[in-house]
This record gives sequence, structure tokens and C-alpha cells, in this order.
Amino acid sequence: MDFRVLGPLEITVDGQRLDLGGIRQQTVLAVLLLDPNRAITIGRLMEAIYGDDPPTTSRAQVQICISALRRLFAAHGNADLISTQSQGYEIQVDNGQIDSNRFETLVTQARRARENRSPGEAIRHYREALSLWRGPALEGIESRLVQSAAGRLTERRITANEDCIQLELDLGRHHELVGELTELVEEHPLRERLRGQLMTALYRSGRQAEALQVYRLARRTMVEELGIEPNERLQQLEHAILTSDESLDLPEQPVQIVEEPAARVPSVPGMLPTDIADFTGRTKQIDDIRQRLTLAAGDRSGFAVPIIAIVGKAGIGKTSIAVHAAHSVAKHFPDGQLYADLHGGVLRPTSPMQVLERFLRVLGVPGTALPDGLEERAEMYRALLADRKMLIVLDDVGNESQVLPLLPGNPASAVIITSRSRLAGLAGAIHIDVDVFDSSQSMDLLSRIAGAERVQSEAGSAAALAELCGRLPLALRIAGARLLARPHWSIDQLVGRLEDETRRLDELRHGDMGIRASISLTYDSAGEDARRLFRRLAILDSQLFPAWISAALLDMPFADAQDLLDDLADAQLVETTEVGRGVHTQYRFHDLIRVFARERLAAEESATERSAALARALGGLLFLAEAARRREYGPETLLSTEAALWSLPGELVDRLIEVPLTWFERERLILVSGIRQAAQAGFVELCWGLTINVVAFFEARVYLDDWRETHEIALAAGRQAQDKRGQAAVLHSMGSLAITEQRFEDARREFDLALRLFREVDDARGIALTVRNIGFLERLSGHFEEAAAHYEWALKIFRDVGDNAAAAYTLHNLAQLRLELDDFDGAKHLLSEALRLSESGGSRRVRAQVLSRMGHTHLQAEEPALAAQAFEEALEVVRDIGDSTGEAYTLHGLGVARLRQGKLAEADAALRHSLMLASTSNQRLAEARVLVGLGELALSNADPAQAVTQFQHALALFQRIRVPVHEARTLILLNTAYLAGGDNDAAHDALVQALALTDEIGPPVAGQMRKRLTEKLRDSES
Repeated sequence: MDFRVLGPLEITVDGQRLDLGGIRQQTVLAVLLLDPNRAITIGRLMEAIYGDDPPTTSRAQVQICISALRRLFAAHGNADLISTQSQGYEIQVDNGQIDSNRFETLVTQARRARENRSPGEAIRHYREALSLWRGPALEGIESRLVQSAAGRLTERRITANEDCIQLELDLGRHHELVGELTELVEEHPLRERLRGQLMTALYRSGRQAEALQVYRLARRTMVEELGIEPNERLQQLEHAILTSDESLDLPEQPVQIVEEPAARVPSVPGMLPTDIADFTGRTKQIDDIRQRLTLAAGDRSGFAVPIIAIVGKAGIGKTSIAVHAAHSVAKHFPDGQLYADLHGGVLRPTSPMQVLERFLRVLGVPGTALPDGLEERAEMYRALLADRKMLIVLDDVGNESQVLPLLPGNPASAVIITSRSRLAGLAGAIHIDVDVFDSSQSMDLLSRIAGAERVQSEAGSAAALAELCGRLPLALRIAGARLLARPHWSIDQLVGRLEDETRRLDELRHGDMGIRASISLTYDSAGEDARRLFRRLAILDSQLFPAWISAALLDMPFADAQDLLDDLADAQLVETTEVGRGVHTQYRFHDLIRVFARERLAAEESATERSAALARALGGLLFLAEAARRREYGPETLLSTEAALWSLPGELVDRLIEVPLTWFERERLILVSGIRQAAQAGFVELCWGLTINVVAFFEARVYLDDWRETHEIALAAGRQAQDKRGQAAVLHSMGSLAITEQRFEDARREFDLALRLFREVDDARGIALTVRNIGFLERLSGHFEEAAAHYEWALKIFRDVGDNAAAAYTLHNLAQLRLELDDFDGAKHLLSEALRLSESGGSRRVRAQVLSRMGHTHLQAEEPALAAQAFEEALEVVRDIGDSTGEAYTLHGLGVARLRQGKLAEADAALRHSLMLASTSNQRLAEARVLVGLGELALSNADPAQAVTQFQHALALFQRIRVPVHEARTLILLNTAYLAGGDNDAAHDALVQALALTDEIGPPVAGQMRKRLTEKLRDSES
């Protein structure tokens, strides 16, 4: 088990990263790891999570976090990792398991080597230590206590970096350090030692003016932010640079006299293009290439030629990286450098025959001696390189066949390749993937080209410009060049021009540079079917698209379509994401490539073809959504639509939706985008069909904003098309959302509108679904007779249409009414039938709800052991289907059952876990019920003051969501708590308030409660 704090908190087991849970658990774990093998007090952990104002539940929250972490570690064979100590908790790990400890060890070794005057060894230890960092320490954990410790780690990192760089400067590596120092100074602008090192590196690289500019920027920054001048050492360094003081020069290396060999020394070719003066970023990639090639240059024990393949999309800067890296390692290949552009992205790329002719001539072979055949030229080429250390750069390679004849046979030489394809056929090649710049690098490149002051003065517009360029280096370079050529333009002016997507590629052109031309090379070289798929993918509004959708867009078998999609990915026209593998792989466009694809779509596809392709894609999405919902919630349909579905093969569907909730989570954004796009395209049936099919998933994962947004879109589309049935279906679902959010008046209004529309179109099942939900609202308001009438009405319809799952759920609701009247036998009879129907109907969710209701029935019948058993069965189901809301309600029931059994510790754990889930998912009704349970637990623990607090909190929630029955019952419990605490006046007031609420509760519960309250008031007054 490996613990990583030098970056975002991570734990890996055998290379597999663990899910560490929520931010509280991560905070607790971070505090333990920052001081391993020592007891950390609970107070310190509470402070880490909550700061100076921890809530009353903070100690319990810490204990919940510790329990969750222990379960996580136990699942991976480390059950005893966290131990309980007298004052808190301790994590017991070896020093080598934590990256921060390994960092400190390596830094210590580096300092020892430095003191022993072994700079090479010291640098190696420093660099190994610094490579452990993956970003800011414990990034994402905003705890003040954690970030204070992270700050100390960061300080040690910077100091180690400075010490390492000083050693490298002393060894004359100033050229290699300029890029790294530039980034470090930007990241830490007030570190004067870094400023001085950058000034020194620039000066020794012959860039005196830039070195002085670094000082001027340092002085301006320190005066403006701190109100002080730079320290004396930095001022002295500026003076030394101004006067070209000899003390800044490296001591001359002793001259090595080498005897001239008798044989003729062959010419040393230097074919590398000029390095780019404003090369920006890519520090990691350059360091990786440099380390691999310098290691290869010094180690001749291997048999394979070192090959570095730099891979990325058009305009990403592959050539710049290759040339820059090649220049930085050129001295390690004293026999020269060869370079060729193979033009792999065009229809007629440069052939290996042509390249070999150039290389052989450069190596001294006269034209009359050039072999005619490819194999003969390759043999001569390998023979000439057999005893040389040469670097070969092959730019813009299209495929492996272009490269293989150009590889030397001597492992002392090395090859750098750039390509838009991965060239998987090159055995042993090390692939360096290149992505777009981040925001900081994008701004840096714009500053270097268009001018730093200009970019800084319009920082907001410059950031917008970078995003419109998709942070693609070529696009940024073109935008910067256009600004440089037009000093009278504001950056905002260019932003305005680029915001028009139809003209964006026209604007991103300057001289011989152009984005459209760069992408066109790749597009034109693709096959006809691949180009058609590329265009049609641009039909989709979603930023991501799954692999299966390519089959729908082309109306062809999945395997064939996926091959075409992977061809596009190989050509860097689309890119894979980190989400999913195999059939679950998701793809996306770069923003500028999407613009190009839409241009080709408009130019090469008719409106009819575009509409048909979109309809198939959305029909396939609905087909999968229905299949996923049926698999998770049973075979019954909701409200069927007449939308045209695009069917996928059964075997593929099984693989895609093997775990429905996982499929939904992966496809959620695509589903939301599909609903929006169906409405825009006028596919109303597809729109509302998709909408109502994903509701259960939105509810299970508490995506309430998505629920609301999609339904508003679908309702507007239905109204515009005058689709009454579609409107009714969506209104019914909007009413369910209102119930989930405890907006009961809104829910009743939505249901009444839906019921009217369902009646107008004579949709029996729609009527039953709506009537059942109206019955729920009536029950919640205490109007039990009206609720029973609605439930019986709905039950009859469900039996008539043969919907067992819906009938089971309705019986479950009727059983609740029986419980309100203390009719336990009647409730059990109804629930037994409901359980049988839910099992035959195949709905696990309904089965869990019936089991939970059975648990409450046993509780009211004073059968706590049977209740606990029912709740545990229900808990297993809701956890299996990932229903966090159901888990909150079920844990509440289990906690109350444990309380009735006298198992107070177990009751406390279940109730607090339930409270956490309910508050996280904003389930106020569940939260209020749990607070009532915690109040009863406090009474059992003889703590009436705590009980009063919990009951008051519960009452406030019930009042906010207007549930009179629960308000009254909570006031009765408050009466008990006040009496236990000796506050008779408050106890009397609670009964009076409860009695007043009975006017809002329907019969017969109101009558029973009023009678009971009247008797209690009479007793209290006497």
C-alpha cells in the first residue's frame, strides 16, 4: 500500500488507486499521514475538519470517518492500519510507504552527497526526490490545519529545487535550466534565490538583456506587493550582469588534447532545424526525452535502438518539442544529427527511398554510388551508422512503414519521431503523449509572442482568447502573431472575431500558418467512411460521445463503426477520454477540430442526412435508457412513446448496461444533452421518452438540477407540439420531483394538471400513476380517507393492466395507512402480498421499500428483532442498487429498531450514518425523522437536554416542509423531554401547540391524536 500526499491525496494498492470517499474522510486521513506512527487527538481531527467552530456532531463525524477508512483498508488486507489510542487515533505505516518520507530521505542523501563533493550523485537524488511531486501537496483539501502542513512541505520542495539547480548551474547546465527556472519563478514570484538563478542561467546562455528584465520584474513585483526592494545579493547580481563581471562566468574546463586519427574523419551532419526562441512549457516531456536519450547515449550495453515517439493531434507542437529536445541532447551524439520531414499527413508522403537518398548524400555517399533499391540503401545507411553515435529526427511520420527502413542498427544512436498516430507497430518505442497547454502555459506563449505587458493589461481577454484557441499551441501562436502584426488591435477585438464559430478557422490564419490547413491534411488522408463518421459526430451537441453512437450515426454494425472511430482516434481527429474502456470508451473532439468537423458537415451532408443520423443516435440512446431502467427497476414499462428506436444487438446491450447505474453515471451528460437536442430538433416523442426514462436514475443519484432542467425542456417541447400525453407524462414526473424536494403544494398542482391531461387522452396507466401520488400527498397531510380512496383507485387500474411492481408499491402505501390506524395485522397482510408482487414484477427498488415498510410495521407492533431483520434485508438491496436516499431511510428504521432492542451503540451508529446521508442528499424529511430518532436515543441515555435539542431541530424541519402529522408527534415527544428535564411550562406549551395542529390533520388520526392530547393536557394541569 502506497500513500501519496505530494499532490492530491492518493492511496494505491498494487498500482490500483483507492476511492477515499468524501472530503471529511480525506481530511482525517491526511492529518494522520502528516504525522504517522503517532497518536492524533480527536480534538485535532475535529479542528482539521471544522476549524474553530465544530458542530455538536463533530466528534461523531470523526468516528464515522475513521470507521469508513478502516473498512476501506480492511477490504485490502490492512484492517489494523489505524489503531485507537487513549487520546485519539494513529496510522501505523513504514516510512517508505509515504511519498513525503521518501522525499525527505532522498533530500538528505542529496545533501550528504553534496557535502562529500559528489555533485552528480547529489543532483540524481534531488531530481528523484522532486519527481515524487504530482502537484501542490494535498491539493483539494481546504482544511486550514492540513494546508498549513502542506505549506511546510512545499517550502521544503522549493528549497530542494533551488539547491539542485545551484549544483546544476555550477556544472554548466544553464541552457537546460532556463525553461524550468522560468516556470518556477512564475509559480513563486517572491523567491529571490530562484530569480537570481534564472538571471545567472540567462546571462551564461548569452541572454544578458533577458537576465536584466528578470531583475526589473522582480523589483516591480516586490515593491508593489511587499513595499521593499530586492535583497542585496540580487542587487549585486544585477550590477555584475550589467558590467559583465567575470565572476559570473564558469571556470574554464581543462582542454582535452585528442590525437588526430590517421584515417579521414567523416563529416558531422547537423540537419536539425533552428530551435524555437520562444519555446514554452513542455518541461516534463522535454525532461523525459532528455533523460532517456542521455541515458541511452551513455549506455551501449543494450541491443535495441532507443526510439522516442512524440504523439499528438495537429497543431499540438510535436515538431517544436522534438527539435527543442534534440538540440538539448545534441552534444551527447557527437557524430551528428539527421532530420527529415516525412509529411505523413498528406496524400503523397515522403517515401523512405527519398529520405535515404538525402541521408546517404549527407553522410558522404556520392550520387553515383547510391543503390537503386530500398533494402540496399537501408543496408548502406545502417553500415555507415554502425560505429557512430547519431541522433535521427523523423518528423510527421504517417505509419510504421515510413520509419522502419530509416532506423539505424547501432544502439549507440537514437531516434526521435513525431506522428499523429501512435505507431504501435514500432517495437520498444517510448511514446510521449502531448496534450494542449494549460491556462498558464497558454498565457505564457501569448505573452512571449504578443508582448507580456499587452497580455497582462488585458488578462481577462487573453484568457478568453486562449480558450477560444482551445489552448492549442499552433492556434495560440497564430493568434499571438496576428496581435503582434496589428499593434493597434486590442486583444478583446480578436476575441470578438473568434467568438463567431463560423469564422473561427478563417481568423486563425497568419501567413503560411493555418489551423484549417493543418487539420485538412489529416482529414483528407482518412478513408471515405471515416470522414463521414468524423462529420456526423459533429451533429452531437454533447462534449463526449460513446463508442456505440458511431454505429447509429452510420447505421452500420458496431464492430465496423468502432474500427472507423478508432481510425479517427489514431489520426488524432478525435481523442479518447479517461472514462471507460472497451465498449464503454468515450471520445471527444478538440474544440477547433469540432469547428472543422461542423464545416465539413454543412458542406458535405444534406439536411435530410443530418436529421436522419441524429434521429438514429437519439433513438439508440432511448433504446439503451429503457433497457437500463428495465434491468434496474423491473420489466414494466413507464408511459410508452411512439418514438422510433434504433436497436442495438442484445450482446452489446448486455455489455453496455451490465450495471445500469454505472452506465447512467457514465452517460448522464450525454443523456441530458440528448434531451435538449431532441427538443431543438423537434423530436418531441424522443425528447419526453428520454426524459421520463432517466428520472429513476436522477432520483437514485440525487441529480435534482438535471431532473428539473430536462423536464422543463421536455414540457416546453410538448406544449409547442401540443402533445398532451407527453405533457402529462412530464408534469407527473415534475410532481415527483416536487415531492422529493418537499414542495408539496407544487407537487399537487403538477399532479392535478397531469391527471386532467391523462384523462383527456384516456391513458389509464398515466391516471393510475398520478392518482397514486396524489394519495401519497393526502396521506402526508393526514387525510387518510382521501388517501385510501386514491390508492384503491390506482390499485384497481394497476391490477387491470397487469403491472405487478406498481401494484406492489400501491399496496405498500395502503399498508402505511393501516399502520397509522394501528391495524398491524391488516398492514402485514397487505405487505406480504406487496412483497410477492414486487418479486414477480422484478423491481428491486419496490422490494426494498416493501421490506422497509415491514420493518416499521414490526416496530409499531413492538417486534424490534423482526423489524431489524426486515431493515437489514432492505439495506442490502438499496446498497446493491446504489440508492443513497433509500439507504438513509432504511438506516433510520434500523437505528430505531436497535434502540428498541436496547442496543444503543448500534442505534447511534446507524442513526448518525443515516443523518449524514440525508443531509448530503438534501432529504429534509428523512433528516427530520432521524433527528427524532436521535432525540429518543438521548432520552434512553438519560440526557433530556440533548433530546430537547434534537426534537427542536426536527420540529423546525417538519415546519419548513409543512408535515402537520410529524410536527404534532414531535411536539408530543418534546413534551416528554421537557418533563424529563423538569421544565413543566415548556412541556405544557408543547402539548398546546400539538393540539392546535390537529385541525390541519384529517380523520381518523386527528380524532385519535386530539383525544390523547386532551387527556395529557388535563393531567398536566391537574
